[in-house]
Amino acid sequence: MTGTASAVHDLTASFEAVFDAYFGEIHRYVAQRLGPDDAEDVVAETFLAAYRRRDVYDPSRASVRTWLYGIATKLIGKHRRSEIRALKALRVADGDLSGHFDEQAAARVSAQALRPDLAKAIAGLNRGDRDVLLLVALAGLSHEEIAVALGIPYGTVGSRLSRARRKLRDALGGVNPVEDSRG
Repeated sequence: MTGTASAVHDLTASFEAVFDAYFGEIHRYVAQRLGPDDAEDVVAETFLAAYRRRDVYDPSRASVRTWLYGIATKLIGKHRRSEIRALKALRVADGDLSGHFDEQAAARVSAQALRPDLAKAIAGLNRGDRDVLLLVALAGLSHEEIAVALGIPYGTVGSRLSRARRKLRDALGGVNPVEDSRG
């Protein structure tokens, strides 16, 4: 069995372990981007797509974690209106947060971290810039992992992140949201 065939066999045999290991992390990421209502569906779609595409997974290209973030991010793109609604909701967040305690805590932390003006600025970014920014901010992926997850060149990650940060600073009147939120 070749290395790739062996990895696909291992992934198929241990898909339950992959699900158990990454479901919570992927769910938090999607919920922070779309809100808890849409997160369940998108995460289910993510793991279903991963299972269906397990034969094309190449472990030499990306870790399973990075691969799942790539699938999830692409599916989030299909739910762009939900993401924009979720970002706008953060501008007025403080109302009823339905769902499990963990989802409520994540939503509250997101609402506090993404002040209304910052949420509005993020909603105004183009999809590519927003995806890169949020994969760094919410998922903690490296530039290299993001490049693989989104299927874009490494240099594009840096330029999109730089552009997103500049647009956010401009939208916030020159305030660095990272420094300002720590104060």
